[in-house]
Order: sequence, then structure tokens, then C-alpha cells
Amino acid sequence: MTFSSPALRHAAIALVSIASSVLLLGAAIHPSPAAAAEVYYRAELAAPVTAQRAIAGGVAWVCKGTVCVAGKGQSRPLRICRALSRELGEVTQFTAQGETISEDKLAACNGK
Repeated sequence: MTFSSPALRHAAIALVSIASSVLLLGAAIHPSPAAAAEVYYRAELAAPVTAQRAIAGGVAWVCKGTVCVAGKGQSRPLRICRALSRELGEVTQFTAQGETISEDKLAACNGK
């Protein structure tokens, strides 16, 4: 598709630029858990959370519904899990670097 008028061409370029900026800004402001960069921890919670972001265990979590993800922290996974449980509620599944913690560690995570 070609625009014969320079004014139409400039308008089309401006429209594409604005649309791209809006989409990129929206993605930056509201990232989904799956889009979080460098996901190291993934937690499934018993109940959905209202907060989309939280700080627990010294790491920033991004949550949507019952799923929360975060980058790598400085503490052991069980300690991170405990902090998350205290902050957001019961954790039903916790994964660190793709490895799911055992049932007994999950119980310890939830203080049982």
C-alpha cells in the first residue's frame, strides 16, 4: 500500500508510532506473570490475591490470580517460600529454577 500524498504518509507513520508506544507502555506497566523477566521462582497460591505486586523474601513478585513469579533472590528457596506464604497466604506449589519443592518442604513453607 502506498500513499501518494506526503500528508497521508506522515499521518500513517504518526498513527503507527502512537499505537506502538501505547502497546509497549501498556506491557511495561501491566506485565503478566508469564512475561516477567528472568522467572526463577513460581508459586501457586490457595486463593487468588488482589495485589498484582508484592515484596516477599527480598524479591519482587508479580501476581495474577493464584500465580506469582519472581526473579532469583539471595535466600534458600524454602525461606523465600515461607516469606511469600506469610505475605500472601497458603502456597500450594512452589518451584525454584524449574524444580518443585517436596511436599514436606511445602508444609514447612506454610508453617505446618
